[in-house]
Amino acid sequence: MSITTYGLQHIKKEIQHLPHEQLTELLLRLVRYKKENKELLAYLLFEAYDEAAFIEKVKAEAGFMFSQLPALSYHAAKGMRKILRLLSKYTKFAGSKQAEIELLLNFCDNYLEYADRRTSYKPIRLILTRQVEKVRNLIIKLHEDLQFDYAESYNTLIADAEQKLGWFKKNDYLL
Repeated sequence: MSITTYGLQHIKKEIQHLPHEQLTELLLRLVRYKKENKELLAYLLFEAYDEAAFIEKVKAEAGFMFSQLPALSYHAAKGMRKILRLLSKYTKFAGSKQAEIELLLNFCDNYLEYADRRTSYKPIRLILTRQVEKVRNLIIKLHEDLQFDYAESYNTLIADAEQKLGWFKKNDYLL
């Protein structure tokens, strides 16, 4: 015996036929079981109306986490991955490519400010290069007007990275 899983369309049709009270009860029961569900619902109810303020709040939290990074390369890399997990969760909540680009650009700026520049620890270097590539690919997928807006910030970032990091080559990442 197996439990039948229903698709999103089927669930959506069924939800439309439920009374308001039962729908509220189901929603609260769903939120009770997963922390991420609760955080998503809280975002949608209280913070989704002002995405810019939410992004600034996330940037401030990420900046604080960067300032608290340990000096040892291994532990610093773990801390950066934790920050990236947090950012990816919040970009899923926001659901916009612009928010993701802004948060990743901010991550890269914080990396340049707080990460040990002299380290030869490859995972720390790969964290930056992967995020730069991710930002470049996201910018390429945007509409032309938005591409222009973010291209200047991106190009400034990679020029700054090349200047501060001896191992970073700007020409590999140009738009």
